[in-house]
Amino acid sequence: MTDVDAINFFRDDAMIADPYPYYEALRAECPVRREPHHDVVMVTGYEEATLVLNDTATFSSCTSVTGPFPGFPVSTDGVDDISDLIAEHRDSLPMSDQLPTLDPPKHTDHRGLLMRLITPKRLKENESFMWGLADRQMATFLGSGTCEFIGDFASPFAMLVIADLLGVPEDEHAQFEEALLHRPHGGGVGSTSARPMAHSPLDYLYERFSEYIEDRRLAPREDVLTGLASATFPDGSIPEVIDVVRVAANLFAAGQETTVRLLGSAVQLIAEDQELQALLRTRRDLVPNFIEECLRIESPIKGDFRLSKVATTVGGLDIPAGTTLMLLMAAANRDPRRFEDPATFDVNRANARQHISFGRGPHTCPGAPLARAEARVSIERLLDQTSAIRISDSEHGPAGSRRFSYVPTFILRGLTRLHLELTPSDAA
Repeated sequence: MTDVDAINFFRDDAMIADPYPYYEALRAECPVRREPHHDVVMVTGYEEATLVLNDTATFSSCTSVTGPFPGFPVSTDGVDDISDLIAEHRDSLPMSDQLPTLDPPKHTDHRGLLMRLITPKRLKENESFMWGLADRQMATFLGSGTCEFIGDFASPFAMLVIADLLGVPEDEHAQFEEALLHRPHGGGVGSTSARPMAHSPLDYLYERFSEYIEDRRLAPREDVLTGLASATFPDGSIPEVIDVVRVAANLFAAGQETTVRLLGSAVQLIAEDQELQALLRTRRDLVPNFIEECLRIESPIKGDFRLSKVATTVGGLDIPAGTTLMLLMAAANRDPRRFEDPATFDVNRANARQHISFGRGPHTCPGAPLARAEARVSIERLLDQTSAIRISDSEHGPAGSRRFSYVPTFILRGLTRLHLELTPSDAA
């Protein structure tokens, strides 16, 4: 790639299929570089990205999921410190009620509330549920010898895992599947199309969890939802119903989407590389590091945005107050200054877990342990239940000339479909 300025990362469909040459070209010029189409400072360097992620005093997360679209609602030109403007206009920004867009101290309180919902005890109970769910979901397609992995396994599995984690009654799981799984891709936050985005796409989750929380506060039961309803802020104060609903809905929506993309990329690698597949079948101890390397080389989140509150400098580039920065985790995870031979997948990579696919600092993904457990359980059970896993040539083309479709957003990275051919094992 010779002219990075000719590429519009946020609108060019070529960036959906393969953004990595663009990342490399940007970093080759400078790990912090302004792009000309939307005036966004693109951060591709590992050290530079982690610096910004850790600095909440200088950078706001108020536009973390939207970046330049629609941008900040008022001009920040000539303003040395836009902190007061952010406080004044925050509520008019898309997704402003969601945890990823909050800044301290509100973010600290609401994240603390979330961590009271996903305790180690609850995660352990939830993992026990995962093993049985994986078997039940695989039983729906193993007999046919084929599946479309994203729709047949990854999406329903990830959704039902979080439904169980949050205590959604099992007899209502089908309602959640209908509302949350049977919807088209495209448009919305992070879309490469120019379609307008809704202020809050989480109305369904808000409505359902509001009903649950209000009911359990009036009539407590011996269930997870009652624990959700009685959770308090770190200082012991009781949150409003909507505060609990927001953190639950965010975990439900965001955790599901990113886990599906992780599962898709992991199984794609296993199905494409038969030597790797054979190794993992005999060396299950490598599965955890395999997952970390999957997260490094194919981050489910391409990047996250920050808005500079004051003038600063990052990677030698002057950053005026009001500047939008995109922290390209997917690029930072392939920074050769941190990862040797970064474009090569190495299941034995010693520092694979240093990736920043789950972010860094105060906004580190609170669902990271959940995602890792989901991936480990899914991969182990898939290997247990099969003796061979292959990419479908008829659906995706022959090896070396594969055709894959990716989610059309500049935020997410992941397959929309993954057709497999499976040979069930004797134990299946």
